[in-house]
Amino acid sequence: MSPYQLVYGKTCHLPIELEHKAYWAIRYLNLDSEAVGIKRMLQLNELDEFRYSAYENAKLYKERTKLLNDKRIAIRVFEPRQRVLQYNSRLKFFSGKLKSRWSRPFVVTRASPYGHVEIQEENSDRKFTVNVKRLKHYLGGEMNHQRSTHLLN
Repeated sequence: MSPYQLVYGKTCHLPIELEHKAYWAIRYLNLDSEAVGIKRMLQLNELDEFRYSAYENAKLYKERTKLLNDKRIAIRVFEPRQRVLQYNSRLKFFSGKLKSRWSRPFVVTRASPYGHVEIQEENSDRKFTVNVKRLKHYLGGEMNHQRSTHLLN
């Protein structure tokens, strides 16, 4: 017995064997091979039409979902002298679950339409360029780091 027979309890028929058996059945039963060939070509054409319609439906679905996802994207426009917060990705290495991942307010010095913004710390002259995705508008007043550390202690 083959491993396939042990698992499934029946013999395994490969596609070549099935095609050979179909050809043998046509010859044995004296069927019209031309009519069978025409029917087979019709079936193949139907299969091509089905594939084409599936491709078109998938394309329409992708376009619709792209439109829905694009509607949810928040457009962030930054202007010079605006205050922003920067996302701190290094915080995930420390076990500060209650700490905010957004670091102190920065001031925008130059904004580019290509997705990068030059920012600087409020009390220093150090400037650096950041991707727009890592920034968000700062709407509050002064950030009080002492109060948040006092609450955690």
